[in-house]
Amino acid sequence: MQSPPFDPEVADTAPTDPTLTKYDREHLATYLRLLDAEADGADWREIAQIVLRIDPDREPDRARRSFDTHLARVRWMTKHGYRHLLRLSPT
Repeated sequence: MQSPPFDPEVADTAPTDPTLTKYDREHLATYLRLLDAEADGADWREIAQIVLRIDPDREPDRARRSFDTHLARVRWMTKHGYRHLLRLSPT
């Protein structure tokens, strides 16, 4: 598996596919940062600003949509998506 980009651009909405996507593989670090921030009790606006790089004051709807969909996706990853990662070949 090729290394994902260090800090990839974040889409306005996360994927909803029932399988692991290229976007998911590229954004594993983003997903981990979301989980860490949520576990620390960070406000969604701060997470949107720092992790997703969307200014919630300038684009509140976009920031909230991106936060909500990415958080839903990372929750899917923790329950289902990780299995797809385990099946990936190391090449």
